Amino acid sequence: MPELPEVEALAEFLREHAVGAVVGRIDVAAMSVLKTFDPPITAVSGRDVTGASRFGKFLALECSGLWLVTHLSRGGWLRWSDNPSPRPPKPGKGPLALRVHLYTPEGATPAFDLTEAGTKKRLAVWVVDDPQSVPGIARLGPDALEITEPQLADLLSGSGARLKTVLVDQSVLAGIGNAYSDEILHTARLSPFASARSLGEEQVHALFEVMRTVLVDAVARSVGQDAARLKGEKRSGMRVHGRTGETCPVCGDTVREVSYAERSFQYCPTCQTGGRILADRRMSRLLK
Repeated sequence: MPELPEVEALAEFLREHAVGAVVGRIDVAAMSVLKTFDPPITAVSGRDVTGASRFGKFLALECSGLWLVTHLSRGGWLRWSDNPSPRPPKPGKGPLALRVHLYTPEGATPAFDLTEAGTKKRLAVWVVDDPQSVPGIARLGPDALEITEPQLADLLSGSGARLKTVLVDQSVLAGIGNAYSDEILHTARLSPFASARSLGEEQVHALFEVMRTVLVDAVARSVGQDAARLKGEKRSGMRVHGRTGETCPVCGDTVREVSYAERSFQYCPTCQTGGRILADRRMSRLLK
């Protein structure tokens, strides 16, 4: 799933490549992605692209007073093409959900696609006059790159949830998902299962500093990358996430995994839990 660094990089990519262009035809290949109908998606056509922004993990394109907002969800992505097909796509064929054609001042006619891999289609698109009217944006907590250390301390002290849960809850802290929460907790040497309110002052300070460092570094690696290469850049920068069974680059222990529902997270026992192996709920069920 694209998280804060990748969405920020996509917003910067659109600021560089789309701002100043005029929106042309919009091809909808999957009607299910449209979550608003008034104004209609066609209302964006003919408008100047005036900006691109990030709200948590939401990507928003400003078009002369209207906003085209998308949440890429777990399998979504933005793909840019300098030479898109002039033919409208066939609905329901392949991963394409939405294509936005553009006309640049230089006379070029690029387009960007919103695509979604997998069988579970959760990519969502809204056309609104105010991003705050998108329910998911209205519910966002403070942005992970804007929150202050005292604010983070208050947030943690008021929660009895596990650290992993707090970091990925968008209504509590916006922008961090499964992957970067793994990286942040590993770098801060904190257990995913630790209670948020149990952290001492030094641990809160370490978590705050690490959170900013990990995210800022990831943004720096991502911004300027071609949109097609961002996923690879994200994977290459991970130390524990997605690396179950591999060697921890810090201590040499084996990276472990905990699976639950449709997801899993990774951690290093030596670095984060004092050597203790956390219970894997999936395996626990199998052993019963």
